[in-house]
Amino acid sequence: MKLSIQPVPIHIPGFQFAGVRCGLKENGARDVALICSDVPAAAAAAFTTNRVKAAPVLIGMERAAAGRLQAVIINSGNANAFTGRAGLAVAREMCAVVSRELHIDQALVIPSSTGHIGVPLPRDRVLEGVRAACRALSPDAFHEALEGMMTTDAFPKFATEVVTVGKRGVTVAGMTKGAGMIAPRMAIEKHATNLTYVLTDAAASPAALRRILQTALPHSFNAIVVDGDTSTNDTIVLMANGMADNTPVAPGSRDFSRLCDAGTRVMQRLARLVVKDGEGATKVVDVEIEGARSPRDAKRAAETIARSPLCKAAFFGSDPYTGRVVCALGYSGAVFDPEKIDVYFDAVQVVRRGREIVGEVEERAAAVTRRPEFTLRVNLHAGTASARRITCDLSVDYVQFNSDYRT
Repeated sequence: MKLSIQPVPIHIPGFQFAGVRCGLKENGARDVALICSDVPAAAAAAFTTNRVKAAPVLIGMERAAAGRLQAVIINSGNANAFTGRAGLAVAREMCAVVSRELHIDQALVIPSSTGHIGVPLPRDRVLEGVRAACRALSPDAFHEALEGMMTTDAFPKFATEVVTVGKRGVTVAGMTKGAGMIAPRMAIEKHATNLTYVLTDAAASPAALRRILQTALPHSFNAIVVDGDTSTNDTIVLMANGMADNTPVAPGSRDFSRLCDAGTRVMQRLARLVVKDGEGATKVVDVEIEGARSPRDAKRAAETIARSPLCKAAFFGSDPYTGRVVCALGYSGAVFDPEKIDVYFDAVQVVRRGREIVGEVEERAAAVTRRPEFTLRVNLHAGTASARRITCDLSVDYVQFNSDYRT
């Protein structure tokens, strides 16, 4: 699904950016990005729950736990995952270079990587790229940094808004990358990839930022599915440098909800853009489950449909046939009476009390599934719990792309 998103100037007070080329990508595009706050910033982060964690994730988890960061150094074209001690050493060296060049405490610098798994990261090449990024830092280079972390992305993904916090106007802006290997399951607690960085000049405590992530993740990145694969490198970082000089936001304070709502909206827009750019995707489908027996059942049902190759292939074919949907519901683990469920494509009902009625509404239902975006809504009539996932179709182009990804 190709979108034309024109870059608009994005400035976040107290933050600088860089995006440079060091030869990690065969096409010569920017492949090293740097995000740096002028001052140490309050921070919170969440990382992949995949048992195989990339070297930069392991370092990031350790350093972000302190609740303060100042810089993120990112490379694309190589995930630095499943690379052992050598991968950890190179990731640490990347941070050390930023520390020396910018006179930043090394403990306040974390790395991120995205690209091929199991391939050693070329040390000399990437370190030269890190040095070049440090020299290129500018408050005007938001989009260059974003390009530097993109891999199979078809278009840049960013979102921004201004909100009043403590009588001060503050900016909340985010950038993200990802098109494939997208089914994030990120956790805040210590322990083709989605990388996301949300930045604000608001003053906020690390505890407030952690609460924002805990609030926003279930409704944004942890609610999206492209292909069902959870990456080794998934990372989201939220940084607040306080340059707006507002009264610091703490959990439960009067301004917390405003900042939390703004951060959630930015993350939701970013997450939806990732699904729109799903490798080979032609449609975005909102899967909504209602009337589940429990929140766990609702999540199971939504997640199973969103991940089902048969459902996703039907979405690609604009086929309103619901046999695949009810089949996925049946093995999801959710408890319900099959004779009570209702299913809708947007407002067109295709299953009524457990009986498929697609034949009666075929033309209207097919018209809905031909749209680039539509909602599949299921009411299980088993309780009051609900859940939502955002997924895309599974196309021929996705299979073709990922069958020759390394060549």
